[in-house]
Amino acid sequence: MNKRNLILIIGAILLCSTTSIATVAVYRNFDGHHYTTSSPTDTAPVQFASMSNTQIGQTDLTIAAERTVHSVVHVKVKQKARSNEGAMDGFNDPFFEFFFGQPDNRRYYEPETTTGAGSGVIISADGYIVTNNHVINNASEIEVTLNDKRTFTAKVIGADPTTDIALIKIDANDLQPMAIGNSDNLKIGEWVLAIGNPFNLTSTVTAGIVSAKSRNLNLLNADPRGQSIESFIQTDAAINPGNSGGALVNAAGELVGINTAIASLTGTYNGYGFAVPTTIVSKVVKDLREYGTVQRAILGVRIDNIDDKLAKEKNIKTLDGVYVASIEENSAAKDAGIKEGDVITAINGVKVKSTAELQEQVAAYRPGNDISVTIMRKNSEQTLRVKLKNLSGNTNIVKDTDIADLGADFAPLPMQTKRQLNYNGGLLVQNVRKNGAFAKAGIENGFIVLKINNKPVSSTADIKDAYNTVINSNDTDKVLFVTVINRAGAIKHYIVTIK
Repeated sequence: MNKRNLILIIGAILLCSTTSIATVAVYRNFDGHHYTTSSPTDTAPVQFASMSNTQIGQTDLTIAAERTVHSVVHVKVKQKARSNEGAMDGFNDPFFEFFFGQPDNRRYYEPETTTGAGSGVIISADGYIVTNNHVINNASEIEVTLNDKRTFTAKVIGADPTTDIALIKIDANDLQPMAIGNSDNLKIGEWVLAIGNPFNLTSTVTAGIVSAKSRNLNLLNADPRGQSIESFIQTDAAINPGNSGGALVNAAGELVGINTAIASLTGTYNGYGFAVPTTIVSKVVKDLREYGTVQRAILGVRIDNIDDKLAKEKNIKTLDGVYVASIEENSAAKDAGIKEGDVITAINGVKVKSTAELQEQVAAYRPGNDISVTIMRKNSEQTLRVKLKNLSGNTNIVKDTDIADLGADFAPLPMQTKRQLNYNGGLLVQNVRKNGAFAKAGIENGFIVLKINNKPVSSTADIKDAYNTVINSNDTDKVLFVTVINRAGAIKHYIVTIK
């Protein structure tokens, strides 16, 4: 290697070394003052998606469970199953049998006893328990088992099919009632517990979140006047058959709802359950304890949810609120000056964005209560004072009535009889008592009631509804106009005077 080449090689080595040292120096200087993404101590907060470092992940539900599990009871009921053959007993009349015909070798059977089960929540130390109406409806016996395995016989204090809430009582003291919270304060995504007795598995606790509020499922169709109130809390906490009447509890251990229904194609848990909120439950229970029946307050309006189509059609500038489609005569709304086309946006300062939310808020009050109703009229906001009324159009306390005063029993018609009559409703009159209102009007055993006050009847609930409406009206003469088919097969009309 000549001297010239050696000098070139040494020069190249020195140049590379100098460049490397300069590069490292520049990098360190740049890293220390500007470029930070590659710093080991300042990397992006990437972590596993377990949410273990979030507030939700740190929620401890064990305390809520411990506070409430002893306040949830197991409710077992016995019911008399209706028998078509047994229901024919009232037809022991030759004229009736000639008209309708009579199957040969007819036999009569005693109705069988069926059993059912659900849950309930202790709300007082002296034995008051709230549950679902559908759990105890038509029960001949109710047995309550506490979490400590003690068993009691319960009696029904009252029930409200329009909200599916019932109040029962056991003869006990020093029970552990559950604290009642305000369901209005629940937030979407908040953790809740469902406590009950699914599949007769006592004291079962499941957890989930509040998935939605103010759900209207068109589930409660028990009220013939269409006054059912649905504003369910939706949750993904597992709810199964037997959970009905159980508790929906927040993380503080407070009752926020009564578990009532599930959305399922199989009849078991399939993702969502629904609970009646305590804003409704508390009012219903208070009424049942004080009066034996619910004091239902109504505005007297027909309402619709507002969607984009309705807003454009009616020139409404907001999608929030409830559209007033019509006003009933002699209603609280009409007296207060609410008009067709108004948009109701709040009740007593609480915003309402759907018909379910409006119903829930009004259901918290009684007839005679004054409330403020905020409306938008021609896109201008104003607030009106409204004195609520009951279904009879007054502010009187509604009495808990007993159709036993009619002096008769009623049974559903067998399908064969309905087919022969070509009529889907009707009730068979049985056991007419001598001094009862039906006997005094001339209605006899074996008659079939078709209508009362020109409304079709197909259940004793329909008869009680018609009876209650008349009893609680302001009419001086309290009468029922009853349409029947008599034993000769003729349609007749009777006037039944009630006290």
